[in-house]
Amino acid sequence: MRACLPSQQRNDSQCRGFTVLELLVTFGVITTLVSLILPAVSSAREAARQLQCKNQLKQIGLALHSYHEVSGCLPAGWQWESSKKSIYSWAVPLLPYLEQRAIYDQIDRNQIISHPSNQLARSISIANFRCPSDIVDPTFILYKENAYSATMVPLIELPTASYVGVYGTVEADDGIPAPPGDGTFRESIPVRFAHLQRGLSNTIIVGERTMAQVPSTWLGVDYSGEDAACRIVGSAMTSPNCKLCDECEFSSRHPGGAHFLWADGRIRILSESLDSLTYQRLARRTN
Repeated sequence: MRACLPSQQRNDSQCRGFTVLELLVTFGVITTLVSLILPAVSSAREAARQLQCKNQLKQIGLALHSYHEVSGCLPAGWQWESSKKSIYSWAVPLLPYLEQRAIYDQIDRNQIISHPSNQLARSISIANFRCPSDIVDPTFILYKENAYSATMVPLIELPTASYVGVYGTVEADDGIPAPPGDGTFRESIPVRFAHLQRGLSNTIIVGERTMAQVPSTWLGVDYSGEDAACRIVGSAMTSPNCKLCDECEFSSRHPGGAHFLWADGRIRILSESLDSLTYQRLARRTN
């Protein structure tokens, strides 16, 4: 490829251009620079997303402490409405403490979650409940099994959340009624900070879960839905980000582990290499 002056001024000494070798070297340098820069940019973006995720969990922690100060306890893992068909999440009572009073006022916890009075709340996706590193749709469809054909049929659309309460070391969807949880957010029974026998600094109370593992929600669920209770609480049984574990476990898209809110309000990432016994001990409210 050569570029020369106009013909009347052109001679061999005035022609300039690039050789094939020079072009190959240039392309090689550019490719190398791109390969070096892109991981750094990606790493910086993930660091920013992790910081945002931690800040969101921090706000949830502050809301829980404010709720405890006013009510003398933490919210129960879930609240039943009168017909016992739907449960509302522990996150709903926190909304006024998270500057979401307008949404809180749109929720009628005396009605089933599919009631028309809750239609607006079912459609509202709250950004502070979604981890920016996760690939999250604003809403998801909750399914239930058709008893006659063993197929899954759509039940209700719900807003998505990335953070679920720690139910303990058992699965909340492992039976109806749910087996008693040994964590902080247990069934419909409120827990006080004083009940956390290992101390606030040694107890995890809220953690992350990816939508790919199982979509979760801040609002609540129809209890006949698939994995219903596990949509609002999680289990610490094996390790964070465990690839072959139950859908109720905790997980994230952060490299190396998942963020957890501790009862004392701090945020810390727990490594996916953490041994199971330590992990389970951190999730229990008792020794």
